[in-house]
Amino acid sequence: MEPSVAEVVTWTQNYMPFGSSYLMPALVAAIPLAILFYMLAVQRKAGHKAAFMATAAAVLLAIFGWHMPAALALDATLYGAAFGLFPIVWIVITAIWMYNMTVESGEFEIIKNSLASITEDRRLQAIFIAFAFGSFIEGTAGFGTPVAITAAMLVGLGFNPLYAAGICLIANTAPVAFGAIGIPIVVAAKVTDIDMMHISSIVGRQLPFLSVIVPLWLSVTMSGWKRSMEILPAILVAGVSFAGTQFLMSNFHGPYLPDIASSIVCIVLLGSFLKVWKPKNTWHFPDEAPSTCGVTECKYSLGQVLRAWMPYVILALMVLLWGLAPVKAILDKILLINIQWPGLHNMIIRTTPVVSKATPLAAVYGLNLMSAAGTAILFSGLLAVLVIPHYGYDKAAACLGRTVHQLRYPILTIAMILALANIMNLSGMSSTLGLALTATGSWFPFFAPILGWLGVFLTGSDTSSNALFGALQKTTAQQIGVDPALCVAANSSGGVTGKMISPQSISVATAASNMVGHDGDIFRFTLKHSIAMLAFVCTLTMLQAYWLHWMLP
Repeated sequence: MEPSVAEVVTWTQNYMPFGSSYLMPALVAAIPLAILFYMLAVQRKAGHKAAFMATAAAVLLAIFGWHMPAALALDATLYGAAFGLFPIVWIVITAIWMYNMTVESGEFEIIKNSLASITEDRRLQAIFIAFAFGSFIEGTAGFGTPVAITAAMLVGLGFNPLYAAGICLIANTAPVAFGAIGIPIVVAAKVTDIDMMHISSIVGRQLPFLSVIVPLWLSVTMSGWKRSMEILPAILVAGVSFAGTQFLMSNFHGPYLPDIASSIVCIVLLGSFLKVWKPKNTWHFPDEAPSTCGVTECKYSLGQVLRAWMPYVILALMVLLWGLAPVKAILDKILLINIQWPGLHNMIIRTTPVVSKATPLAAVYGLNLMSAAGTAILFSGLLAVLVIPHYGYDKAAACLGRTVHQLRYPILTIAMILALANIMNLSGMSSTLGLALTATGSWFPFFAPILGWLGVFLTGSDTSSNALFGALQKTTAQQIGVDPALCVAANSSGGVTGKMISPQSISVATAASNMVGHDGDIFRFTLKHSIAMLAFVCTLTMLQAYWLHWMLP
């Protein structure tokens, strides 16, 4: 009797391919990540070179270590690269194109002057743009959009490019768990069958402790403790308004609007506060000319300022509109192509203990060409051409071509990083790493955020991290008698601290800050901040699991 088709083509993941425990397989599974870390942090190689070496190592390990069929391994790698190109690269290209148009037309000079008329202080500009405005973009679009936009804006304002990139990555920590209209929490609830509101509430009792100190963290990173104390009132306004709104919305409304509401409240209150309060000393980077005045006189009329900001107003409105479920549903009806990836769809079986029962993994490539966030930015740019003076669609098209050429290396990096993440996920290597952490027993709540951190480092997405490790978090928590919702929430809360060191995020930042090829410098810049924030979330989760259980809903 011949074997059935299913027996011929499907392959079941093996999480312990050699050795009698998860330790040795986990150490081997970490080799691609070690290569990536070494080439970025030690050798300071360009991102696309580091990503190529790490991806090649992962493919070889998947085939020869985890016994994944070679054709399946190569197919999984291509599938991941395709996700890198769309929707991630699509967002990056359109966001940088939008920024480049405002620079080429001269409108960004008006934006710079209008911001300086509120404050010349680099510390406050970073908090206002990277933290407050970036959180709004994260809440509406996510997936790299806020870093692409805010890093480009800070460079345009005259920020040191390394600090522009690093500051925006650190600032992007606070809103990530509720990004893209709460998608990470929605996915966590879906893969674990835990009440979405319950997960949202717990994340809302972890992240605000981090959110409230992020503005201070940014300022200290830029200027040190002593200089940061000079703007402490503004830091408190930004941090408390954001964190307080984040807590209230996540606990009493749900996961959809915490970022949008928190950022709007923060922008309004901080902007209003800076109209009536100025720091005694205005801080600039050491290589900039010193300034003793608090503000610069606005050289332009109100109409000119509004016109210059209009592209970003349009962008914010369009991205917000695109994020609404009814609008997204209509756009998907217009043009949505779901491709069951040939040779990969339902061909890989994920099994216990990662999931409760053997489950085939779907491999559906969704070309949501209309509802993608990058398309919202594209339409924003097309509308912006109508309000940018002396700038037509011919110039916009030429600018788009130059932007694609400018981003050629980040495009390669992002595609290969997503390929790396996908081959590690589909081969079972990521799950092997996760299962090694579950062996920590009663200490697992401390390590639960590390799983989320690892997932975001691998995939660049808190949503993907929750999809990857959510079920594993729930199962392990049940085995040790800890609230499963806490560990699932900790996966998301810990994941946000990995966003700033994810090679995918760093590639976006290098593109936006004109630091292509300096991925390693940015990685070194953000690594210590990522580890420090992760340690905080780990400690808080451990305390909430056993001693501060009263803090949970």
